[in-house]
Amino acid sequence: MSETEQFLTNITKKAKSLCRHIVLPEGEDQRMVDAASMASKEKMAIITMLGDAQSITSKLEEAGAAMDMINVVNPADSPKLQEYAEEFYQLRKKKGIDMSKAEQAVKDSMYFGTMMLKQNDADGLVAGAVHSSADTIRPALQIVKCAPSVNTVSSMFFICRGEETYLFSDCGLNLNPTPEQHADIALATANTARQFSIKPRIAMLCYSTKGSGLGPDVDAMQEATKAAKEKLSSEFEGDYDIDGELQLDAAFVPEVAAKKAPESPLDGKANVFIFPDLCAGNIAYKLAERMGGMSAYGPILQGVAKPVNDLSRGCSARDILATIAITAIQGEK
Repeated sequence: MSETEQFLTNITKKAKSLCRHIVLPEGEDQRMVDAASMASKEKMAIITMLGDAQSITSKLEEAGAAMDMINVVNPADSPKLQEYAEEFYQLRKKKGIDMSKAEQAVKDSMYFGTMMLKQNDADGLVAGAVHSSADTIRPALQIVKCAPSVNTVSSMFFICRGEETYLFSDCGLNLNPTPEQHADIALATANTARQFSIKPRIAMLCYSTKGSGLGPDVDAMQEATKAAKEKLSSEFEGDYDIDGELQLDAAFVPEVAAKKAPESPLDGKANVFIFPDLCAGNIAYKLAERMGGMSAYGPILQGVAKPVNDLSRGCSARDILATIAITAIQGEK
């Protein structure tokens, strides 16, 4: 087994034990068909695929999918359409939507799939292979909304190699987080780590280690570290370590940590990396993947009331399969 397959193997095993119901709104895309076929054969999840039922079914049968694990639904023909339209109208009528527009909206696969979550007809949603991030996330925020007490929806990536697993955040959503938003992101990513049986060892990253550098960005990450420590102390359930502001080498290399941050509780063994802004986070995960030869699974959304995950439009079927498994685990009750 190659190193890049280990994380997928681990999450597949856990997803199989949960057997959640995951909806794929972009059912006509061949990558979605291939991923659904693999998931069905592994009995990883019950899958609902949205789109042209005849076309999707034909593709699934050609791929050898286990059809007893897959439902195929055309939103326009679904007996659930009226129920979803009425609920969507109730949710959005204060925004000026009328019943006719609500009916039209839920015929769209993204909105129909998100309404499945809202009405407890599915446990999670995976999309983004065809739709933009905005078109994937917007229905979730309109319909499912944020989880209770969450003020900041964020994204993260699992960065993996062999037995190593790291969490990078925020790499795909928040442009320039405030200290308070950084605290929210740190808490959300710690919770994600816990869901996947990883003790979070959180590094609040910067170009400075413990005041070695100066500037407004250093000040901001020092404030963010203080806010994150307070938030985790009061809201996180479980064991964790956190420190900042730290340069990456001081957070990750024990020999460097001993020199630059000898009092750090991380001891150069961080596994959760909170980046100062979207630019740094996005570049970092792509460097790890493209130059470092690591596997990057994500972006995974955090802070939505029910699991909704946004794929890269350049994703492969294996990327989708991994995201199905991750989404199933996020939906663990």
